[in-house]
Amino acid sequence: METYNNVVLEQLPKHLKRYVVAQQYERYTALDQALWRYVMRQNYAFLKDVAYYPYIPGLKKAGLSIEHIPDLQQMNDSLKLIGWGAVTVDGFIPPAAFMEFQAHRVLVIAADIRQLEHIEYTPAPDIIHESSGHAPIIGEPDYAAYLQYFGEIGTKALSSGKDFELYEAIRHLSILKEDITTTAEELTAAEKQLQIVQDNMGAPSEMALLSRLHWWTVEYGLIGSLDDPKIYGAGLLSSIGESASCMQECVPKIPYDLNAVDYPYDITKPQPQLFVTTDFEHLKVVLDQFADTMAFRIGGKQSLDKAIDGQAVCTAVYSSGLQVSGIFKAANADIELSYLQTKGGTALAVSGRQLVEHGTDYHTEGFGSPVGRLAGAVKDLEDFSEAELSKINIIVGKRCSLVFSSGIVVEGVVLKIIRNVDKVILISFGDCEVYRDKDEEIYFRSEWGTYDMAVGREIVSVFAGAADKDAYEPIVEPMLEKTILLDSKAEEIGLVANHSAIQELRKEPVVLPEAWSSIFDQLTTADVDNWLALTELFEIAWAHEAYDLVSKAENKLMEFVQLYPNVRKLIEDGIRVAKELGLNNQM
Repeated sequence: METYNNVVLEQLPKHLKRYVVAQQYERYTALDQALWRYVMRQNYAFLKDVAYYPYIPGLKKAGLSIEHIPDLQQMNDSLKLIGWGAVTVDGFIPPAAFMEFQAHRVLVIAADIRQLEHIEYTPAPDIIHESSGHAPIIGEPDYAAYLQYFGEIGTKALSSGKDFELYEAIRHLSILKEDITTTAEELTAAEKQLQIVQDNMGAPSEMALLSRLHWWTVEYGLIGSLDDPKIYGAGLLSSIGESASCMQECVPKIPYDLNAVDYPYDITKPQPQLFVTTDFEHLKVVLDQFADTMAFRIGGKQSLDKAIDGQAVCTAVYSSGLQVSGIFKAANADIELSYLQTKGGTALAVSGRQLVEHGTDYHTEGFGSPVGRLAGAVKDLEDFSEAELSKINIIVGKRCSLVFSSGIVVEGVVLKIIRNVDKVILISFGDCEVYRDKDEEIYFRSEWGTYDMAVGREIVSVFAGAADKDAYEPIVEPMLEKTILLDSKAEEIGLVANHSAIQELRKEPVVLPEAWSSIFDQLTTADVDNWLALTELFEIAWAHEAYDLVSKAENKLMEFVQLYPNVRKLIEDGIRVAKELGLNNQM
């Protein structure tokens, strides 16, 4: 993985590095560069008045230019000065991974760029959204702190199986929308499948609810007063269509609070309402309010039940500090949690570091252990001293019998006692049986081998993923689809060539009428996509005060407006910005 000489990227854990792909800057065509430039010029012209104040200087601070698609080396050279980094990935990545990158102060940027027909907005992540949307605001310390904190909270959020179905459906649709070979039938089928998944999600998981808070703040947030809000959400900052329409009075502006979790969102449509925060500190207050309802802060049986429902790798933390990572399953029907049980590869850890000889290669079939106090005990077993352990015969080489207040019995020969600082966290037994009723409720039989008993009065936290992700061998659902970078359509080849010629023309200190006219003559109204190249020619002629060429370009652009009403606003905005900004903005 390329780290761009940025220590933030060098310190990324290996389980995240697998999502990173090479940017391959050379694959961006002249058409791609023109598309970037058009969007950024429009953003600059409009957002300087409605974006939260650090946005414009933030472009420079993030290593971005209006004139060309960002190079990841340049971005990292700038971002590392404020303690952040950036990597390119293949489209949508799992929400948990996205959140963890954020927690490590790394911006995840899709390597692709949207198609010209989606210039105003695309539901697919692309380099315009991720870099021009997220990066410029990173230079604001309070916002950067919120973004990192959100990542830390989001990394712990429990997901459901339905969440992964939704993720795959969205990813599939986004890929099809940006694939030049997609048929109308394929697109309709994908949209229908996404709707089916959305309609059958059931009760939203922690991750689903947290994603709503992320959407209404990081992606589509407004800041300031209800009467005069400013844009800071990346989805708005990178959408030349919605950044303007969202400020209209017909889009309700609601004070941001925890009630935002009750508002689902649709990535394929303009937002029906937006939320306004007074400041970035308020975002953290609301996030903390939600975090207080999450399993990683609550613990107990209700939190473990969420993990069981999700059927993904999670970690349960005993009060002793022992962390058990695996896929959890129901062990009994007690009202109070009395026994914890996993299935398949399981690992034990403390403070995020896997215990020696207690990885998934050892606990291959799962792990189970009582939770609670010993019957009649006035002190938690985790807090017993050596003398107190000896009194109840927990001595290496001795047989003992432990009866928990739940009625669960552990009988066996003590093989090993593991402590962490002043806490007993694990006791291993040989020739062991664990049961509550020898005829019905058997948890472990002596012929199964060594029994490792976790020690702890209660489960104080349950969170998503493994405690030591790099040591754990996670059961990760494969990305079923990859974003495939395809060559241009045949009809785009000539368009790319024209944009390449325009790039060269732009470098000239004076307008070259013959070269200008040669390109102009190829931009017929037969292809709607020619509007962008024609707009660029208008910019060049206007900047050099070649008004005869300006008139020719403007007249033909008006023909496009008449023939293709759907590009009217794009053309009119292009003309307006060309007149306002000139040819080369100095940003």
